Amino acid sequence: MSLVYTAIISDLHLTDPEPPRHKVKSRHPLWKKFKTKEFYIDEPLSLFLQHIQSEASGAQVELVLNGDIFDFDSVMSLPEKPVYKVNWLETRRGLFPRQEKSLFKIKVILEEHKEFIDGLRDFINNGHKVVIIPGNHDVELHFPEVQEYIKEVFNLPEDRKSNLVFTSWFYISNKDTLIEHGHQQDPYCICENPLNPFLLDYNELSVRLPFGNVACRYMMNGLGLFNPHVEKNYIMSVPEYIRFFLKYLITAQPLIMWTWLWGSVATLWHVTLDRFAISFKGDISQETRVNNAAVNSQATPAMVRQLHELFVVPATNNPILIAKELWLDRLFLILFSFYVMYSIVAMMNDYLGISLWWVFLPFALFIPFFLFYARSVTSLVSEYKEPSETLLSRQAEIAGVKRVVYGHTHIPRHEYYGFVEHLNSGTWSPAFTDVECTITHERNNYVWITPDPENPSARKAELLQFLKKK
Repeated sequence: MSLVYTAIISDLHLTDPEPPRHKVKSRHPLWKKFKTKEFYIDEPLSLFLQHIQSEASGAQVELVLNGDIFDFDSVMSLPEKPVYKVNWLETRRGLFPRQEKSLFKIKVILEEHKEFIDGLRDFINNGHKVVIIPGNHDVELHFPEVQEYIKEVFNLPEDRKSNLVFTSWFYISNKDTLIEHGHQQDPYCICENPLNPFLLDYNELSVRLPFGNVACRYMMNGLGLFNPHVEKNYIMSVPEYIRFFLKYLITAQPLIMWTWLWGSVATLWHVTLDRFAISFKGDISQETRVNNAAVNSQATPAMVRQLHELFVVPATNNPILIAKELWLDRLFLILFSFYVMYSIVAMMNDYLGISLWWVFLPFALFIPFFLFYARSVTSLVSEYKEPSETLLSRQAEIAGVKRVVYGHTHIPRHEYYGFVEHLNSGTWSPAFTDVECTITHERNNYVWITPDPENPSARKAELLQFLKKK
């Protein structure tokens, strides 16, 4: 049966509150303030579920949770008595994306956000449908054990179990709307093979994380005064970084350069190792995976294959690009230049007896050229946040639709690219633009698709914002 009422939300980034074990948190109240229970969104989400049921006037509603619903990357809780090894890095940056550890993280998230989960359960038991699409921050949803645990928590009666659906990376609603998170078109965040993202890591099953998510774990999880939900909070100019350091970091995290350095190196090391890791084949054939994805996404196997062909090339295929995004190219340039200059001055010291302190003269002359280079290197992260008309047209053509809905960018939008209607459902995350968490980015948007009164055979889409009634 076709569902004519569809609600789409994305980027909730449900996670745990920051554990108090880190010393910096105890001495600085602003450390990851955005991640405190004060800013949990369970209540407005529960009210939102009631709202869309009321708006549908008793008709069945299809709720699509379009990616980054659960933020596995930000979970910092650790098991008290783990039956598996937890190394030092995991105690500082979160558990690795391995099967049993991902299961622990989803248990933590669901327990922390019980109110929303209870609301979803009631929503399904009222006869409505919930579709969960993995994003880049919840790639670990691909583990079958994680999906099974979520179903277990929902504890749905037999006749309602089919109303909870997990997809691979996209979903086609009512044959008129293609819905996907959008990270498959972002080289920094792409899950290279959502049909089978698993790796065999020392006889343990893990998933290949996108570069951006590895960086989030090893770097952003250790930079507690930078809110990862708003891009401009961590992508700044050099003067802005200096002002931010003097205002906040000098007291909370004066050794931030060291945190950045080892976090960058750990990120580069992780994504490099993943390039050589063995993919886990399992007992399921590729054709079976394609067919299963088609059924869950309300598509055909041909659509799955053709949409898969539109994926961008991962940024990890270009080590120089990765080094630039991590600022490691600038570090290498400084160290290499200083080494060359020191070698020359040391040679002159042997033959002419000049002081080694002369090395700072050519180095001082080098600084303007270095700054010129540093300013010329711009992050390409924002470049891939803008939708492509060519891509949207191709996706719409393959799926046989005229409407495409994304998430991922946290930027709500509703526009037309040629004949394709494009919407982005924005974010519900604690997207504050200041450390004190007083200035908020636009939030709580959703896409609402309903019957078109002017054309009974069609549906219309709106971008709306849910405001909790006082």
